[in-house]
Amino acid sequence: MQPRHIAIIMDGNGRWAKKRFLPRYAGHRSGLEAMRKVIRHCRKLEIEVLTVFAFSSENWRRPTMEVNLLMDLFATALKKELAQLQKNDIRLRIIGERSAFSPKLQAQIADAEAQTIDNKGMQLVVAANYGGQWDIAQAAQQLAAQVQQGQLTLDDINTEQLASLINLADVPAPDLFIRTGGEKRISNFLLWQLAYTELYFTDTLWPDFDGDALQLAIDDYATRQRRFGKTGEQVKQESS
Repeated sequence: MQPRHIAIIMDGNGRWAKKRFLPRYAGHRSGLEAMRKVIRHCRKLEIEVLTVFAFSSENWRRPTMEVNLLMDLFATALKKELAQLQKNDIRLRIIGERSAFSPKLQAQIADAEAQTIDNKGMQLVVAANYGGQWDIAQAAQQLAAQVQQGQLTLDDINTEQLASLINLADVPAPDLFIRTGGEKRISNFLLWQLAYTELYFTDTLWPDFDGDALQLAIDDYATRQRRFGKTGEQVKQESS
């Protein structure tokens, strides 16, 4: 059993740098290299979707200098990685509230998405200025607007209607969630989408996470029985 969609919180860049008496920014740069390794392994395994949490809506609370350096790294990565995404037939998607980014960065995001939109090999989803609560709230706002405009009634609103307006409604829900760095929290990431996702936590700091570490997580996932509310006996009968 192999996951179709993997979601990752890439945690531990700062602690990795601190252990080496380096500035936090060095950890973020090394984290980008770890991300490249994970993308390559996912592409090799023909994973359909990889979603990574790059910058949460709460990360704006970090020191201004670190936030500015992260924005610069984001912009640089968009520019430098585009050729590799094209070469490997990977479509890039950015989810999150973009209005907080500079107009220049917003334009870069739109351009990178447009250039890779026809790629079919894998989807790389980067959550930037994203929060799961925001995601649910924006979907609720859209439903409320449809009710106001007479397109829906209150009785029309159900989980399916809301789910259709949540980010990534057009791809399979994450099968496997990974968080590196030792913390055991979801931290406002894909709250709706992770309803039935298998969770995997590792103490490995993100810059040290590579294809082998990802494979360990996938191997662990393969031992799970995914029941989706059914009994274990029902699942066994259906798979036999």
